[in-house]
Amino acid sequence: MRYVVYTLVFVFALSFSSCAKRVVVAQPTSVVIVKKLPRQYKVVRIKGKRYYYFNGKHYRKTRRGYIVVRV
Repeated sequence: MRYVVYTLVFVFALSFSSCAKRVVVAQPTSVVIVKKLPRQYKVVRIKGKRYYYFNGKHYRKTRRGYIVVRV
């Protein structure tokens, strides 16, 4: 009988300390990929990283092309 009580107390104590945490993952906004930049782009460096600037937008080079980023 004593083991049953100890087991119930142990299970009851474990039910209060859950290991699960709530994780919220934000979905990325739509990504614009440009295969080729126009000739009038400017190369700018911000915090040591290279960006391409054209028409009020900054682009970063990736394997698939250039993506629009917020700087």
